Amino acid sequence: MKTIEINAASRTYPVYIGAGLLSDGQLLSRHLKGRQCLVVSNETVAPLYIDQVMSSLSGHEATAHVLPDGEDYKTPQSWLGVLEQLVQMGASRDCTIIALGGGVIGDLAGFAAASYMRGINLVQMPTTLLAQVDASVGGKTAVNHERGKNLIGAFYQPQAVIIDTASLDSLDDREYCSGLAETVKYGAITDPDFFDWHQQNSAAILARDHECLGELIQACIRHKAAVVEEDEFEHGSRALLNFGHTFGHAIETLTGYGVFLHGEAVSIGMVLAAQLSETCGLCPPAVAERLATVLSGFGLPVALPGGLSAEAMIDAMKIDKKSVSSNMRFILLRGIGDAMVVSDIGEDKLQALLR
Repeated sequence: MKTIEINAASRTYPVYIGAGLLSDGQLLSRHLKGRQCLVVSNETVAPLYIDQVMSSLSGHEATAHVLPDGEDYKTPQSWLGVLEQLVQMGASRDCTIIALGGGVIGDLAGFAAASYMRGINLVQMPTTLLAQVDASVGGKTAVNHERGKNLIGAFYQPQAVIIDTASLDSLDDREYCSGLAETVKYGAITDPDFFDWHQQNSAAILARDHECLGELIQACIRHKAAVVEEDEFEHGSRALLNFGHTFGHAIETLTGYGVFLHGEAVSIGMVLAAQLSETCGLCPPAVAERLATVLSGFGLPVALPGGLSAEAMIDAMKIDKKSVSSNMRFILLRGIGDAMVVSDIGEDKLQALLR
């Protein structure tokens, strides 16, 4: 087991990485404040892992709350359902919510933990690659609104993140590859050597080689930790982690949550952002093509789907939570491993790109 400390301004907490950690009751118990626990999961993950997590909570008053699976259930109604379960339990301030699942469960359960009694204990137990390398670390919690993704939420750091790498064996190929979009992102924005590493180790990554995956996850967590420690509440450098997300969130919103997995939409968004970088003269030609080659090599989409008008995309991006004073913010590239925040892109350039 490897341990990485996240030294956020509001809380320092460990991220544990290893195989078999979902059933490690002693490890989990270190981060429970009281006897009451609510395990929040979904209908896909619960049959696989909830029994071992509940068994590891013997000696605690543990309740399970299982939601339908999918991004289209990451709603205010689902969030209220978790809060209602806490009320029915008579949960007190020392209750712990355990988020067992992917990014949807982590975001939704985390927002419930931030909201109930103005904040209770939270432990993240991510079971998808995307959640393990990105969503579970850093304290972003939220639910979606029909007009925009993650519009309702809060920054709320967990007490711990427990990553069981063995859970990745149960993912289908599409879900697994969706997570690779976020790992490629770290290389694209901050670390050209890590970007190259993806190309050099693509066969092992796709084969889910456990040693390779351990190295991949640790590298991503260290990159995320460095950014969160510098800018926990996204006033500056943390915005770079949104590379591809302004376009990607618009795609998710317009196509209907769940049509594209988050990583798939971000993959398309990163290529669009790289193309925009080239259009604006910020980076040399062929950067977008190189990025698209790596992403498509992992089975990820890299082209805007048909049926989305440029006008609808721009309107959706204007509502995105990353906009500031009605100006859309984009993370653009000077090159692989060198990103910047840009907020003065003319709509004419966006129109031309999206058409």
